[in-house]
Amino acid sequence: MQISLGYSCICGNAGMGLSVQLTAVIFILVLVSTHQPIEGAGHDPLLVVDDYEDDGIRLKCFSERLFSQVQMLWTDSRGDNITGTPLTTGTSTANVSSSIILKPGSGNSVSCKIIDKLLKTSTESSVVIADVFFPATSPWMAAFVVILLLSVFLVVAAFYKLRVNNKATTRALNAQKDIQQDINVLNHQLDERQKNFQKETEDAMDKIEKTRNELEFWKARSNAVNITLDQKYKHPSLCINEEKNRVKSSVQKENALKMMVAATEGFSENEHYWEVEVGDQSEWELGVVSEEIRNALISGTVNSLPGESLLSLQFSQGKYVLTDEENVRNCKQCSVVGVFLDQKRKKLSFYDVEEKSSLGSIYYNLSGKLYPFFSPGSDGKWLGVRPVKTLNLLPSL
Repeated sequence: MQISLGYSCICGNAGMGLSVQLTAVIFILVLVSTHQPIEGAGHDPLLVVDDYEDDGIRLKCFSERLFSQVQMLWTDSRGDNITGTPLTTGTSTANVSSSIILKPGSGNSVSCKIIDKLLKTSTESSVVIADVFFPATSPWMAAFVVILLLSVFLVVAAFYKLRVNNKATTRALNAQKDIQQDINVLNHQLDERQKNFQKETEDAMDKIEKTRNELEFWKARSNAVNITLDQKYKHPSLCINEEKNRVKSSVQKENALKMMVAATEGFSENEHYWEVEVGDQSEWELGVVSEEIRNALISGTVNSLPGESLLSLQFSQGKYVLTDEENVRNCKQCSVVGVFLDQKRKKLSFYDVEEKSSLGSIYYNLSGKLYPFFSPGSDGKWLGVRPVKTLNLLPSL
């Protein structure tokens, strides 16, 4: 006898879970008898769907027996023998059993045959199981698993990419920070170098200016001449020491007329230089005057002197003032003043002899002879002409 276990046996719904199928199948027993049992004979084999195993269905075949010599054979739908498990004998009942695992696609029909060697009889039972009862993975489940794996992969890849990007971003930010620090350091170094360069440039310009002034000073000093104070051409309030060639005021107040003394020597051409020791006097005035003013000093009756015929540098109240009323700035009080008359360029220059620097210059349009003059302050201190040795060559700087 053959019983077919088909799709219609259990709900006919492929969407049911494997557990429902297994439950339905396990409780299906296939029992076929070719004859009624009689004394001295056994029952037909009992086929039992046992469980799912190794992607297939395990089938067990049971047979009660009254004699000991029994043989059990498994055959497929084509009649070919199938190897089952060895026969096992029950401990409580007189029965034998064997089992096989039916794989999907190997033929859904299987038979179990019992051969009694003593009675020389055989009984057989068979069962047909539809494909739906075999364990199989749903296409949707496979797609779900694939999608899930892809999703997990994408999440992991995205996380890895994000982590890599974060590291790259961090490195980029650190690199940008380092670059900015390097830029700041370079800018600071550049500012320092610019300041140093500017200072060096200013120092170099000052040195050049100082060197230029020294060159001009030594050039002017190379034209040194002897100057003599003239007793005839002086203010009556002045006292002259002819031996030391110096002059001072005998009164303690300033008259309307400048108290001055002119030199014997007058110059109408070429270049001439002389030096005057002013010491620490609080006020004095040096320069040149025209011959007209020099002659007016003889009588002492002139009430004022024409400014256009007098060129001078005046020191008073701690300041230097030129005839054109231009202040000489950033000049400390000096003790020796050099006077340089350049008739070729029509220029009168004054120098601080100790510093070898210029105190100021005046350009003029006077003609005729110009005479050096000296005007001490009213504090009674001496002002004298200092002799200068003529130098034919400039000293090395």
